[in-house]
Parts: sequence; structure tokens; C-alpha cells
Amino acid sequence: MISGLFDSVVFLFTFLPVVLFLYCLMPGQLKNALLLLASLVFYAWGEPAAVFLMAGMILFNYAWGLHIAGILKNRRRARSGVIICVAVNLGILGFFLYGRTVISALNMALPVQIPFQGYALPMGMSFYTLQMLSYVLDVYRGEVKAQKNPADLALYVAMFPKMPGGPVVRYSEMEKQLKARQMSLVKIGEGAMFFIRGLFKKVIFADNIGLVHAQIMSLEAGQVSVLSAWLGCAAFALKIYYNLSGYTDMAVGLGKMTGFDFPGNFDYPYLAGSTTEFWYKWHMSLGSWFREYVYHPLGGGDVEETKQVRNILLIWLLAGLLHGMSGGYIVWGLYCGLLMVAEKLFLWRMLDRLPGVLGHIYSIILVMIGWVFFFQPVPLKAFAYVGNMFGVGANALADDLGMYLLVSNLVLLIIMVIGLFPFVYKIYENVMDRGGRGKALINCMIYGVMFVLCVAYIVS
Repeated sequence: MISGLFDSVVFLFTFLPVVLFLYCLMPGQLKNALLLLASLVFYAWGEPAAVFLMAGMILFNYAWGLHIAGILKNRRRARSGVIICVAVNLGILGFFLYGRTVISALNMALPVQIPFQGYALPMGMSFYTLQMLSYVLDVYRGEVKAQKNPADLALYVAMFPKMPGGPVVRYSEMEKQLKARQMSLVKIGEGAMFFIRGLFKKVIFADNIGLVHAQIMSLEAGQVSVLSAWLGCAAFALKIYYNLSGYTDMAVGLGKMTGFDFPGNFDYPYLAGSTTEFWYKWHMSLGSWFREYVYHPLGGGDVEETKQVRNILLIWLLAGLLHGMSGGYIVWGLYCGLLMVAEKLFLWRMLDRLPGVLGHIYSIILVMIGWVFFFQPVPLKAFAYVGNMFGVGANALADDLGMYLLVSNLVLLIIMVIGLFPFVYKIYENVMDRGGRGKALINCMIYGVMFVLCVAYIVS
């Protein structure tokens, strides 16, 4: 199954080679047509019905973008049009995110039962909905012209490299690239290295450390030691970083292979000195979208303090709701928002005086506590897990399982932690710069070995 998986044999050895080969043969604008067709095949492979939903939303936003562009001189009508468009997009997304939860609640409250069970959220729907809203809002603000070619808008929305995990690219960043872009062997080579690096992060790092987290999460209440609780949380913190940053690297790499330039998404967030800095460095394209289309229109940081607090908490509530109507996601969002408010109002003075190392420790501990509410959707269980981390309700300080998982995965943990620091890549670049004419050969050998390891792990 291709859908959602860059780390599959079918994608790596059938879909991607065929698409790239045909793409290089295609002239001019036919490249866009081929890439759109490939993206639709990619999306429909595992979820055939979902492609019709996405196509319908694309056509709706295409027509609505033209409508808004035609009435821009009448700001009141244009504003009403934007509100309707946003409501329709978010309503459809909300149906898939929350429909099952709402129906379940109604079935508990009403004397009759509603047979509808809801639908699973289609792959990438949250991301492509935000991108369509970006297009419509940019047209309304006069920052871009309405796209007259529906195929180009469809390609912007559905492009398969960024479908599974982002980045969330604004239409204004893609408008010129949809019309013309540069391809070269050097860029294709850079793209291949990005892709293999991301694949390695996902397959070798994220998937393996995820097994540690899953094993600890399978324990019953009262069986978790302090060591196991912290180890499970650390495993998740590493897993989600290497998983998301891996998918971003793969998306950036695939984009380069086809001539596109996508923005980076992570800037070594675990080195942040505060939770505010952490979230500025984490999934930067999503954070930028919220700042551009929610925070700044509400006044951002230029309004009175109480409204700034309101804006921050609203952004984080929306961030939690975007992941689903789970109590854990909502608590996670409010927790992160309250931390940012506290840092903005008074904690920044203390953080400025702290030595850098203590600031990093402060940030990591508070972020890890927040991750508990992210991976444990039931708030009561999440609070109990946090209690285990600090000895409340834990069965021991350390137990045999915790020690076994720590020792057996110690090398992996150390390597993954080292990978959180930028000096690793800088050292690699310095070594490559001294390689002279042999640089390309050395890169081919290193990335070739990484790719073989990934394939071996996928096949096994």
C-alpha cells in the first residue's frame, strides 16, 4: 500500500522510479500534469473514495477563489464570502475529526440510537485543508491572484511529496514554482540525499524507538516504575521528532527531485531554552500558518496584554482540536498555551538569567510532560502517567523491565540524542568539504549504505 507510506517497497521500487523517469521525459507544463496524476494515484491507492472528497474540496475552493477575486472591491461581500468558505472547509474537516465523537455523545444522551459510526480522517486532510484556506485567504488579502488553472491549484494541494506529513506550504510560496522551476542533476542528487536521510530517520530511528514506547504503554496501571515512565516518555519524544522530521526531509527531497523547493520544518527544537522557543522551532510551517492566519489577524502581540493572552490560548486550543476531539489533545493544547503565556508575562526574566544548560533542561522536562497528554488521550490516565514519572503511583523507582529496555536500547538512545544536535551535520559537512574530488563518491557510499539498511529493515 502506497498511501501515506514512503517507507514501502512498492513506493521505493515501483511508484517513485516510474514517476521520476516519466517526469524527466515530460516537456514543460506536461510535468505538472504527470505530477498531478501521480499524486492522485498515490492518494487513491489506499483510500480510493477519499480522492473524490479531496477533488470536490479543490473544485469548491477554486470556484470560491475566483468568486472572491471578482468581488474584492466590495470588501463587505468579499469578507462574507471568505467567512462562508472558511466555514465550509472547517466544517468538512470537523466532520471527519469529530463526527464519531459527537455521534457517540448523542447516542449516550438521546433515547434513540443514531446508527452512523463516522468515518476515519483521510490521510493528509488536515494539511491540505489548511493549504486551501491559505490560498483563499491570500486571494482575499490581495497577496496572490486567483488561480485560473484548476489543475495547478489541484497540484499545489495534492502534491504527493508533502501529503503524509507536510510541510504546510503557503500558496504564495508555491505560485511561481507551479509555473516555472529549475531542475538539474545536482538538485536531484541533493533531493536523493534528503530523501534517504529522512527515510533513515523514520525507519531506523523512529520505528525502533517506537517499539520501546509501545511496550511501556502496554503495561497496566500500577506496573510502571519511575524509570519506565520517563523512558516511555523519552522514547515518544524521540519517536515523534524523528518521525515528523523524517517525513519532512523526505518531502523536501522529493520536492527537489521534481524541481520544487519546500521549506524546512524543524530547527533542532530540543535545544531550545524555553517552551516558547521550542514551539517556534517545531513544525515551523504549521506554526507559521497559525501566526499568519489566526494570531496576527487577531492583533498578535500589538494588542493589550489580556488580548495577547486570549490570542495565545486560542491558537493552542485550535492546535489541540486540529489533532482530534480527544480530551488529551485539548489538555495538551491548553497546557502548552498556558506555558507560553507564563513565559511571556513573567517567566522570561528568570529564563534570561538561567545558565543555558538549565534553560534546556527546563524546556525539555516541560515539553516531555506535555507529550504525555498527546500520546495518552484520556486525561485521567495522562495525569496518572505524569504522577508515575514523579513517583506517585509508581511500583518502584526502577524495575527489571525498565532496566532491560534502557540497557538493550542504550546505544540507539545515545545515537538518537546525539542526532538532536547540529554539530553532527556540521562535522559531516566539514569532512565532506575536505574530500575534494572524492566528495561525491563518499556521499554515494554513505547514503548508499543508509538506503540499503533501510530497505533491509523494511523487507524484514
